[in-house]
Amino acid sequence: MTNDTPQLYIVATPIGNRADFSARAIETLKNVDLIACEDSRTSANLLENYGIKTKLSSYHKFNEKQRTNEFLKLLKDNKKIALISDAGTPCISDPGRVLVNELFGDVKITSIPGACAVITFLSMIPRNTEEFAFAGFLPRVKNQQAKVFEKFINLDTVFYESPNRLIETLENIKETRGEQAKVAVGRELTKVFEEVKAGSVTEIIDYYKTHTLKGEIVCMLYARENTEEQDSDIIEKIKKLKTLNYPDKDISAILSTLYGYKKNKVYKLALDL
Repeated sequence: MTNDTPQLYIVATPIGNRADFSARAIETLKNVDLIACEDSRTSANLLENYGIKTKLSSYHKFNEKQRTNEFLKLLKDNKKIALISDAGTPCISDPGRVLVNELFGDVKITSIPGACAVITFLSMIPRNTEEFAFAGFLPRVKNQQAKVFEKFINLDTVFYESPNRLIETLENIKETRGEQAKVAVGRELTKVFEEVKAGSVTEIIDYYKTHTLKGEIVCMLYARENTEEQDSDIIEKIKKLKTLNYPDKDISAILSTLYGYKKNKVYKLALDL
């Protein structure tokens, strides 16, 4: 780490098991001038274990803009700042986007990779494709959730949820996508009581109605499996766009972007119409 260049480090912290903290992350946090963190109490508890004594500054969704201006002044003085969240990788459903958007192109930004709940979860559940959509934290309003489920109906959809709202969200999936819609739920990832379940939404609801629900939760709603029904939906949308004189290539791009359909599949169907 050189001393003459302003730099922002995006540093991943453990999502549960503290042994997942990388040596590079620890070394970086020891040598920067300031660590921006969500909750200084939570971060101080973690950093103390690794002998990291760097000054902390709170950085959360309620003071992002104010802190960004303060950090910009420090960076202009060639200071080095690290950004961490309470757990996992900053900017992934955690504060940091405002800071990165403001500094990108003017300050060197380096990511120190590590734990991320989404990737950890995806690596340990059954999946048929590499494609997925990440929705972050779902809206709390029922009909807004339904819009998310509909938007990504043809993609595996990963999202975060609170243990207090999980059953309600699963019930909404059941109502929106049917009793046999497939879901997976992971909680307490990397911790002692880690648990991952997959099955129909009805099975998962029944399970968690009789089992303890606590800790950080990651979920996935699997893509719709009824290919015949899906094809009819695609064909209907293709026909509408063809009446507007869109070329087949544009149609495939539009439908893949809006609905998550595979571009090649849409293009082939469009050619046949």
